[in-house]
Amino acid sequence: MTVPAQKAPEAGAPASLRPARPRWRETLGLLVRNPTAAVAGLVLLAIVLVAVFDEALAPSGPNEIAVEDRLRPPSWAHPFGTDDLGRDILSRVVLGAAVSLRVGFLAVGIALVVGSVIGLLAGFYGRWVDDVLMRVMDVLFAFPAVLLAIAVLAVRGPGPGNTALAIGIVYVPIFARVTRASVLGVREEVYVRASRSVGASDWRLLTRHVLPNAAPPIIVQTSISLAFAVLAEAALSFLGLGTQPPDPSWGLMLAEGRGFIDLAWWLAFFPGMAIFVTVLCFNLLGDGLRDVLDPRQRTLMAGGGR
Repeated sequence: MTVPAQKAPEAGAPASLRPARPRWRETLGLLVRNPTAAVAGLVLLAIVLVAVFDEALAPSGPNEIAVEDRLRPPSWAHPFGTDDLGRDILSRVVLGAAVSLRVGFLAVGIALVVGSVIGLLAGFYGRWVDDVLMRVMDVLFAFPAVLLAIAVLAVRGPGPGNTALAIGIVYVPIFARVTRASVLGVREEVYVRASRSVGASDWRLLTRHVLPNAAPPIIVQTSISLAFAVLAEAALSFLGLGTQPPDPSWGLMLAEGRGFIDLAWWLAFFPGMAIFVTVLCFNLLGDGLRDVLDPRQRTLMAGGGR
């Protein structure tokens, strides 16, 4: 029995061809190689898990009053201490994570969808569409962010839902500008013009070619905006326009602990640290995503990893 001889590879041909890795896996691999971004992502994942399983992780209810334990400093029984009503600060910080993150994600989701659609249409069609849409965005952008959010809440009333809407309206012009700038650089690429020349519809061009290739700056802006959305929610709650008592919120806890800062420092310290860590990690993750998604920096990182 003879075994058929295998065909020898042609000269200059690679011995084996490995399939290309999916882009998202390559991006994730480069992000993991960045220790700062990787640690920030893990911390944010832990905070999100705390917000999701808040009731299971909280030692007690957010409004369980124990007057005999009021203003107790941090101890084994109450790791973050208690407030002026004897409520456990750790439980309120854990349960406040869900409120603060829910408002932040909802606000950025509103700004992302509305702003990206506006920027996509303005950048792709140009001319009068660009002029009209971006002048409206300029009007919104001219207002100070906090004052615009306060004006929206003055009309709609306080509460987590209205706070998310107010913050979302504030960040719509930012996403519109970022998306428009990215689309302007993509719409004249060769592959877009080639698709248009063979009769591709505007919808197909926008969804299959323009938006996917314009997405990296939008993803980075989303991470950074989440940081400022959490900060804005805390600021509005601190002013009494966001989450209302007795619901726990990091900004509201800061406002409640302000009057006891000399007597019980832990009332404001721990919710303040929660805000600080969350905002810092979102910013660090955004910086890491910017490095990974930038084509030139991506090439340097991929080349350095070999």
